[in-house]
Amino acid sequence: MLQSKSFVKKTKQGRIQKVVREHYLRDDIYCGFGPCSTCAAAAERKLDAAAAAILVVDTNVVLHQIDLLENPAIEDVVLLSVVLDEVKNKNLAVFNRIKALCINKARRFYVFANEQHRDTYVKDMVGESSNDRNDRAIRVAARWYQNHLGESVKVLLITNDRDNKRKAIEEGLNAETVESYVRSLAQPGLLDLVVVPTSGDVTMEDAEDHRPSKKKVIYNEHKPMSEITSGLRCGIYHQGKLRVNRYNPFEAYVGSESIGDEIVIRGRSSMNRSFDGDIVAVELLPQDQWHESKSFIADDDEEEEEDVHLVPNSADDAPRNASSTQSSVGSSAPSVSSRPVGRVVGIIKRNWNSYCGSLQPMPMPAGSGGVAHALFVSKDRRIPKIRIQTRQLENLVNKRIVVAVDSWDVLSRYPSGHYVRTIGDIGDKETETEVVLIENDINTRPFSTQVLACLPPLPWTLSPGDLANPNRQDLRHVRVFSVDPPGCRDIDDALHCTLLPNGNFEVGVHIADVTNFVHPGTPLDEEAAQRGTSVYLVGQRIDMLPKPLTEDVCSLRADVERLAFSVIWEMTPDADIISTRYTKSVIKSCAAMSYVEAQARMDDSRLVDPLTVDLRNLNSLAKIMRQRRCDRGALTLASAEVKFEIDSETHDPLDIGIYQIREANQMIEEFMLAANISVAEKILKHFPLCSLLRRHPSPTKEMLEPLLRTASSVGLNLDVSSSKALAESLDNAKNNDPYFNKLIRILATRCMTQAVYFCSGDLTFSEYYHYGLAASLYTHFTSPIRRYADVVVHRLLAAALEIAKLPPIFQDGPQLTGIADNLNYRHRNAQMASRASVELHTLIYFRTRPTDTEARIVKIKANGFIVFVPKFGIEGPIYLTPKGDKGGDWIVDEVHQRVTKPGTNISYAVLQTVRIHMEVVEPQPHRPKLQLTLI
Repeated sequence: MLQSKSFVKKTKQGRIQKVVREHYLRDDIYCGFGPCSTCAAAAERKLDAAAAAILVVDTNVVLHQIDLLENPAIEDVVLLSVVLDEVKNKNLAVFNRIKALCINKARRFYVFANEQHRDTYVKDMVGESSNDRNDRAIRVAARWYQNHLGESVKVLLITNDRDNKRKAIEEGLNAETVESYVRSLAQPGLLDLVVVPTSGDVTMEDAEDHRPSKKKVIYNEHKPMSEITSGLRCGIYHQGKLRVNRYNPFEAYVGSESIGDEIVIRGRSSMNRSFDGDIVAVELLPQDQWHESKSFIADDDEEEEEDVHLVPNSADDAPRNASSTQSSVGSSAPSVSSRPVGRVVGIIKRNWNSYCGSLQPMPMPAGSGGVAHALFVSKDRRIPKIRIQTRQLENLVNKRIVVAVDSWDVLSRYPSGHYVRTIGDIGDKETETEVVLIENDINTRPFSTQVLACLPPLPWTLSPGDLANPNRQDLRHVRVFSVDPPGCRDIDDALHCTLLPNGNFEVGVHIADVTNFVHPGTPLDEEAAQRGTSVYLVGQRIDMLPKPLTEDVCSLRADVERLAFSVIWEMTPDADIISTRYTKSVIKSCAAMSYVEAQARMDDSRLVDPLTVDLRNLNSLAKIMRQRRCDRGALTLASAEVKFEIDSETHDPLDIGIYQIREANQMIEEFMLAANISVAEKILKHFPLCSLLRRHPSPTKEMLEPLLRTASSVGLNLDVSSSKALAESLDNAKNNDPYFNKLIRILATRCMTQAVYFCSGDLTFSEYYHYGLAASLYTHFTSPIRRYADVVVHRLLAAALEIAKLPPIFQDGPQLTGIADNLNYRHRNAQMASRASVELHTLIYFRTRPTDTEARIVKIKANGFIVFVPKFGIEGPIYLTPKGDKGGDWIVDEVHQRVTKPGTNISYAVLQTVRIHMEVVEPQPHRPKLQLTLI
């Protein structure tokens, strides 16, 4: 059956054009109910014959009650295509969650294509809004199910839309609100998952907080979107993403393109109910209110925010305070800052997520089973406390739980939310690790059967077709080897170095040919694209790809034949590249060494076997290449990478220390960098508009200010006019202290912006530059087992070599940009999860090991200073004043980076060595921390 759908659209020239499209309707779309005699022959029978009711859910239910729908108690749900389309347009994250439920074979969620069914398709009516039309389509589909299934099962429309429910009942349908349906299930705990409806929806019976009402208006009403849009256009308001200071939750920053600067937002009232990550509209305050704030270490249990403003720790958190004048805590009027200060007037796009934490300790209410009100405290200090109501308070005390935000009223100091689920006992290592993963949105779900079905049969071996492929070179005769961290099983890179008759070297970088097994558009590819990267925690790895691929089929292990994608150079002994070629290949690695093993071979002068000679030749070339990079301006930065020794049985940390970098590490790094640069040049030449590249923006003057101030205070004059000038300055930053130079490099690292992926068509060539590497072009090619970016680049390179077609997605600019954005998001989250895992294991280690050690002062504050502990790679605050005392008698000299107590000879300066005591304390319930104190 054929229907015509017409609509109008506006052309680029401004003309109104009528568009008519054919809409095919069918009568063979099945209902999904198991016993249905009409449909059972060919239907996917997901709806249970024993179901108490078949639930047809409204769009508002999916959008706002997704946590409830994900609970196993909710089954036999019909998702109409009109509902899924609405959800996809309004909230992509919720759409992905409901889609996962629909394809999960263990859940009874059935998608019914009501817009394609002859009996459930509804035509648009004159004067009817799209929302009313969709509500009507939902009622029509519910009626069809009711008539189609007859007396065999009850069909129930679930909606929180007051008008839609009224019309449904008038039309003879069974309709209930979410709350009334959940109450009928007689599972009181489920009511905690029910989101309190908004004012336009059906009222929830006991949603009111019956405690004494606080009528005072705490926050300003948000401006309507029409006014925000007009204000943005006129320059009255400024749009940007709000980032809350990680070390002081009462200070935030909004990057604004319209004024080319970041706007400081001070205090919760000025944040006006916005959350970290929200896209907000900001109004600037009068310039005489742009006061500088003093730099304090914020207390863990800080509640009053208006006088607490902490200078951020890193470029990722916020801009720098550029003032370098001497100031004291007791000084009079504040100076006026050049940095704009503003307040949030509206929310353009919310970034509410689920949050991990625990309930604030409180007296248990008399009786049990009733509704109790509690405050949830997130582990992430940037998140305000959240008020929830629960019927299972006694089961949630002393537990890590997940809570979602529902609303935030102007009359309420805290947002309202609902309990989602319990993770486990507070302090339990597995529980706290899961919290780390949830907080950073790390996907830990097992790979689905659809994904696993994409894997090649095991055991996998090389086929005759692989060897016969004219686009794949047989390199099994070449002496290829790998060098990786100890115990590495997912080996995705290997090298060879062959001395040629003309005295030059043939050097090859061989990368696992992952795209031979991960094909575009498959469930395996889609899963890898969504995960973006493997995540490395202490003693644990969350894979981007299933283990049969990462540890077997694609892993370039010793003495097995594997498929690779190779970059091969001819190089002179001076590391000059004569020629470059790229090829798919077959290799057979002769050795899989750890960095320690490779270094030991190179250092042992008694060893002159071919493999050791190859290593030494590669190392000689790498040293020359590294020096050339540095001469171009590449930065040699430093970070405190912590290494744990883990107990094989308890998985608790036995020892902690700084990860040691050897020449072998640097040798491998050099050739991986060279391969990435070569591939970037190749793919951009062939695909100038759709290549996936990686850039590192230059740090701004404000970002470098803390480094310059610290250097100046110890007599160093750093030149930051270019990466080359900075690199040379860092090389010359030396004194009698052997750790001094590394400290300066660590401080320089923290001033840098994050490197990011981007689509070449989105930026101009000058913006492609990678500041840290001093490279005009860069990408990621060398780790496709662990990073989806490399998978994308492998496809681009294969197409550039004309050995594979470029997938259609590369024709879609916005989709490519979306891929790059997701990769940046996933990469950042993986980094944060890794750091949080290190912090967790650091707490576990020192919980039973109070320690005295040396530390270096790296930041001066008005009430103390921040120290770095070289032995353990740990950083933390030292308080010079009692908690809550904002500086006392101490005077801060910003110019010389020194804090002094008047009338005494007691003072502390940046980079000074101090003796400290380290132990784990719990200043607030459920928030243990590593406390550092002066000895």
